[in-house]
Parts: sequence; C-alpha cells; structure tokens
Amino acid sequence: MQKKIIAVCLGLAGMTLAQAADVTTAMLNKASKSTDSVLSFGMGAEGQRYSPLTQVNTGNVAKLAPAWSFSFGGEKQRGQESQPLIYKGKMFVTASYSRIFAIDLKTGAKLWKYEHRLPDGIMPCCDVVNRGAALYGNLVIFGTLDAYLVALDQDTGKIVWKEKVDDYAAGYSMTAAPLIANGVLLTGVSGGEFGVVGRVEARNPATGDLLWTRPTVEGHMGYRYDKDGKAIENGISGTLNKTWPGDLWKTGGASTWMGGTYDAGTGLAYFGTGNPAPWNSHLRPGDNLFSSSTVALDVKTGQIKWSYQNTPNDSWDFDGANEFVTFDMDGKRYGGKADRNGFFYVIDANNGKLQNAFPFVKKITWASSIDLKTGRPNFIKENRPGDPTKGEEGKKGSTVFSAPAFLGAKNQMPMAYSPQTKLFYVPANEWGMDIWNEPISYKKGGAFLGAGFTIRPLNEDYIGAMRAVDPKTGKIVWEIKNNAPLWGGVMTTAGGLVFYGTPEGYLKAVDAKNGKELWKFQTGSGVVAPPVTWQDGDTQYIAVVSGWGGAVPLWGGEVAKKVNFLEQGGSVWVFKLPAK
Repeated sequence: MQKKIIAVCLGLAGMTLAQAADVTTAMLNKASKSTDSVLSFGMGAEGQRYSPLTQVNTGNVAKLAPAWSFSFGGEKQRGQESQPLIYKGKMFVTASYSRIFAIDLKTGAKLWKYEHRLPDGIMPCCDVVNRGAALYGNLVIFGTLDAYLVALDQDTGKIVWKEKVDDYAAGYSMTAAPLIANGVLLTGVSGGEFGVVGRVEARNPATGDLLWTRPTVEGHMGYRYDKDGKAIENGISGTLNKTWPGDLWKTGGASTWMGGTYDAGTGLAYFGTGNPAPWNSHLRPGDNLFSSSTVALDVKTGQIKWSYQNTPNDSWDFDGANEFVTFDMDGKRYGGKADRNGFFYVIDANNGKLQNAFPFVKKITWASSIDLKTGRPNFIKENRPGDPTKGEEGKKGSTVFSAPAFLGAKNQMPMAYSPQTKLFYVPANEWGMDIWNEPISYKKGGAFLGAGFTIRPLNEDYIGAMRAVDPKTGKIVWEIKNNAPLWGGVMTTAGGLVFYGTPEGYLKAVDAKNGKELWKFQTGSGVVAPPVTWQDGDTQYIAVVSGWGGAVPLWGGEVAKKVNFLEQGGSVWVFKLPAK
C-alpha cells in the first residue's frame, strides 16, 4: 500500500523520486569531496574516510572541545558501531537494537526516532549492532537485526517503504550500512555462523523493489527482476561443485555482512565475503569460492567481474568481509584490504590482479607469505586445526595455536587512507587462539561452526595497535600500542590528523605523519565506531558514537576477561574549536 501511495504522488508530480531528490547520484559520486555533509558510510563510497577539511589541524587540535552530546537513552546501551550521516542540518545515526535517530546539528536535540520492533528470536552473531544508514532522495535507509530494510522520510521519520530481506529464524540478519552505487541500493546479509548463503542484493532505492541478486557461494543461481517483480535466472555464481564438495555449498556461509564500497571510475562495487560454513575445513575440501574473498560486481547486471580469495579453504574463521578501499598509486587505481588473516593486500581495482601482499601484524602462524605470482597463500600445513575423524572418536581433532585469532588482525572497524600522506591507517590487533575442530551437521537456525576456540593475548603490554601502513613498500611507518583491542574505525583529514577511538573510552587525534598524540577526550564508554567530520558555516565539527560492545566481550575468551571492566553506553559526541 505504501508503495502505491508513493507511485501515485510521483505520477501527479510528473517526475521520479530521484529527479525530485535532495540527495542525488551525482552528489553521492562526489561525496568524498564534500565538506558540508557526510552522505555515505565511508565518507564517500570508495571508503577512504578522508576529509579535505583543514580548519582543525595539527597546530590547534589540542583546543578541540565538546559542542554537544546526545544519549540514545533507554536500557539498550551496548555495542554502538554506527557512523553518523550529516545532511541539511540533521545527523542521522543508527543505534543498537535496530534504532535510528535524527538529531538537530545546531543544538543536539532529537528531531525524531524510529525503533524497529524486533521479534524475540533474533540471532545476531556478534552483538546487537548497526553500523549505519544510507541517504537517497529524501530517504534514510537502514537494515535491521531481523533482516528487514526500512526506508524513512528524512524530515519526519515515517516509514516510506519496508522490505523483508530474508528469514531471521534461519540466522539471517543485517548489520551493515547500505550502499548507493550509481543510483542502485546495494546490501549484503549477515549470519555466516548459521549456515546462511551470502549474497548481494540490488534494489531501487526509491521503492525497495529488487533489481538483481548475486549469491557469493559458488553453485547458487543469481536472479534479475522485471518491472513486475518476476525473477529471471541470471547465471550461476561460479561452477556447481567445482570448489565445494557434495551439498555443503547449499549452506555455505560467505555472508556479506560488512557491506561494500563503490568506485565510480571503475563502475564496480566491491564486497568482502565471510567465512565458509562450517568452520571445520576437513568437511569441505577445495577453495570454497567465493568465501573469504573480495568480489567485484557490475552494478548494472549483478555479474561478478572478478574475485580474489584471501583465505582459500578457510579453517580459522578469518573471513574476508573487510572493506576494499580504492585509491590511486603510480597512475593506476588499486584497492587496499587489511584482511582478518593478518595480510594487507593491494589489488588492481579494474581486474583483480594482486600487486602486493604483506603482513600488518607481527605474528601470523597459518601461512608464511602470499605468493605474488599466483596470489595464493603459502600455507603452514601443521597449523591447520586437525580432522575430528582422525582424533578421539566422536569428540574433536587436534588443537593448534593460531595467530591471528579468529576475531582478526582487523575486524569490522574501518581503516582510512590519506592521499596526502599516501598511507593507510589500520586499527590492528595482536592476539592468538587455541582452536580445534568438532563434528557438526546443519540445523536451520542453529550455530554451524564445527569448531571450538579460546582467544588469548600475545603480549603483556598491548593488544591493539594503530598502524600507519605504506601500501607500496609494505612498511609499517609508525604505530601506537593500546592495552585493549582496537574495535573502532579511523578517519584522516587534510589537516594532517588521524582520529580514532579506543575501548577505554577515548577519542584521539594524532599526527598523520608520525603518530604523535595531539589530543584525546574521554567519552564515558568504549568507542567501537568510526568518527566523521564536516563544516557548518565557518566551523568544522568532529563526531563519534560511543558505546562499548560488539564481538570482543561476547567471543573474546581470555581477552574478554581482560576488558570486562569497560562500561557500556550509547551516545554521540560532537566537537569543535572554541570560538575566537
């Protein structure tokens, strides 16, 4: 009914929603250069998280002070991983338990709130988080923990359209910010630990109608949809049973739970894919495409133009969902990816050819290196968890100690790239795990792991490390150690600054060239979200969401015990320089 009302209104106006739009495709394609707004997750679809603003810089950032703070309220104060969006005097920010707020930028006052009604049986893997929304036309669009997409009017918060993506009872959920790529709404799905089938969906952002779907497990059929919503076969992903044995591809995981990036120059959208299911790799010999990979998709057709697999036959839940950030180097367009497996990859954004790969953490046990000719890892065979069928009957296979731990050398916390310094700024973690395989069979809605694990710190003095990485040489230019794991994202600016948060509650600003700490502020709870910046009038603002949570306290083993003193929370902090 809602869609029919929209169609009638648009017909009377004699134009499409995109033509009448406040936020247009052209604006989104240039969002990374915008200074008066933040229109997309990643501060631009490419995901560089770089701002050209310079008012706040290395010379004056020490004077940065709070402008206002806003509390999400209620009892749902946990796991705030959201990146705010800024447009036309409003901040749009999602919060835990599938909530979204519109806040007045001048005063910090709440304009409206939408709180999605969640069923009792939701099964989010890694806390009740939401990482952000997308803007298009006069809509703000976000995903929910029970696998819905909801589009709201930016001015009123009223529902314009709502679409069910999949069955939450089968383990599907949505935690990533949607992506608008050349006028198309692209979304992924979460739930790899429950044996879902990962995919990317393309929709009309004005109506929510499906345009195409592309599964990220080899053997599944892709579809496109006609104007009446009829599904038309659009080619199988890969080749049936080529890299997956038997029937395991039917519940193969490879969830696209972090969403994607888009480069208008290449015309491709890049989605990272998660772990294959189950974790027990002895059940699924082969590479298990397209799990633990980056897939490059044609936005118009939904075809996979190229793919690169970071961890073939993944046995450690290293996943591959981390963001692929495009950038210029030596006159060509590349993508950088700091993978959970501990290696940083530099890949040609047009064709997927590997240019460079090097460690960005100090201890990696599963592979000795990445072969730059073949693109494949040089596995260390004895450091793969053992086959349960060859261990104590019916119990478990041999245990190995593996580094990084399955939560990864870098997880959901997005990195940043500065074209000014030509460095990536990566929130890394140094930890390991005891891991073993167990017998497992698929049951709808049940955990589909086939593994046990305990995460352990590697060092007494630190777990997290903010690192400046040179993608050309593979060198770590500088690092800042942090006691607790780093779980919040990074932003860099033309003012020569890198901003990032810590679980201990600080938002910090450091010199982008040498890592010298220049400013910090205690937000009152752990920061597990990425900061943003914009300019309103003659004033530059910086904002970050604060609220400890996410996967570490739930899955962190010995590490979780080390940080159990950290307090939960739910608020937005906004900063500016004092008036002269």
